[in-house]
Amino acid sequence: MAQLKAISASSPFNFGFHGFRKDSLPCAQSMSMKSTSSSLQELGVRGSEFQGQPLVISYGNAAQSRRNGGIQAVLSSDKEIETSGSPKSGGLRGKLNKVVLAYSGGLDTSVIVPWLRENYGCEVVCFTADVGQGIKELEGLEAKAKASGACQLVVKDLQEEFVRDYIFPCLRAGAVYERKYLLGTSMARPVIAKAMVDVAKEVGADAVAHGCTGKGNDQVRFELTFFALNPNLNVVAPWREWDITGREDAIEYAKKHNVPVPVTKKSIYSRDRNLWHLSHEGDILEDPAKEPKKDMYMMSVDPEDAPDQPEYIEIGIKSGLPVSVNGKELSPAALLTELNEIGGRHGIGRIDMVENRFVGMKSRGVYETPGGTILFAAARELESLTLDRETIQAKDSFALKYAELVYAGRWFDPLREAMDAFMESITQTTTGSVKLKLYKGSVSVTGRTSPYSLYREDISSFESGEIYDQADAAGFIRLYGLPMRVRAMLKNE
Repeated sequence: MAQLKAISASSPFNFGFHGFRKDSLPCAQSMSMKSTSSSLQELGVRGSEFQGQPLVISYGNAAQSRRNGGIQAVLSSDKEIETSGSPKSGGLRGKLNKVVLAYSGGLDTSVIVPWLRENYGCEVVCFTADVGQGIKELEGLEAKAKASGACQLVVKDLQEEFVRDYIFPCLRAGAVYERKYLLGTSMARPVIAKAMVDVAKEVGADAVAHGCTGKGNDQVRFELTFFALNPNLNVVAPWREWDITGREDAIEYAKKHNVPVPVTKKSIYSRDRNLWHLSHEGDILEDPAKEPKKDMYMMSVDPEDAPDQPEYIEIGIKSGLPVSVNGKELSPAALLTELNEIGGRHGIGRIDMVENRFVGMKSRGVYETPGGTILFAAARELESLTLDRETIQAKDSFALKYAELVYAGRWFDPLREAMDAFMESITQTTTGSVKLKLYKGSVSVTGRTSPYSLYREDISSFESGEIYDQADAAGFIRLYGLPMRVRAMLKNE
């Protein structure tokens, strides 16, 4: 698990005081000049000059912050955030001390920060998880959080934990929701929510908040994780409480509270990206009869435009979990990243489906899962060597329930954990390698080997062997078909 790290003395802060007012600090409005100085010293900030001027802090770049996995503290704002509620007296809806907000830096989460302060009179700690959504999504978050009025920004790199502890168990279980969906978003939410609970403990927060709408699955996934890991935390879901009904309302609220509106172009699609997949919803996809536009896809090329020559790869698996690509051992996140690149250039892993959301409605989504599709093909094929018929049937039946629990946000449910122990046990001998051919959107298995293979050529061969006597089949068939013979005899009487 990524650890929170205190900001060191070498942290790239530049600051000075110009017309300092203690009530301008969004995170510690009752903080005195003395306590502010002490706090800065604890953070290791050197060379401060108190000249009765406002405190201005400039940040290091987001990439460096992400590598450090540390808390980025916003100690003041050079633009005051207007709030109706006072942290001393509480907000319009009550009083909370400190709230950890799942934060992306987009319009919705940017306006949630002042909304929380106004309505709950609280300090807001913004939390961002790096689950492989891309470096561009993480750039500039410090400045955005500061401008919105947050008192801290915590960034954690969860990529290895996400793949190792969430994606790979689902892969080992063979979990697929409604025949197609490989659970990309479903697996990411519990790892993010778990980290939020950890951060809440670290910073002394009494509440957590998210920007999920009241129509989606994610609100369930976040909140069930909060309940399972810390039932004492208060949960705030602004989309179920506020009067904001759309983008224009959010922009007006942002302007009213001096929150800079993100200038990035609004995508016509609702997307969610992580190391496992990229999902697309909205716009023309809301009509199940319409074909997705070719330029919508981002992780994979159109199969028609993929290379005219196939590519062969070999996946190494140990006890049901991938460990290598073409003989090169890689960490879980690095392995998946490698396969996403390979699969993407061959147009692998595109699915278009209408699914049943947990909240009851149907929705249409398009998913790109290039690396995951390759891994699923390899894992299932190796099991054909290492698992017997009864075990495969039992595993497949449990996999359906496993996928359903993950989709519904019950990652920390005792039933899923028990089924995971079952999956781990029966795949102990699922070790070996699988060779695959990738060609214009398709994944074909060309070979598989395992030191624990149950396949015996001397038994399976059409030639006579010592272990299997073909004459024995006659008696077996008569006994196996006895119920059918008895039923037929009854009809003929």
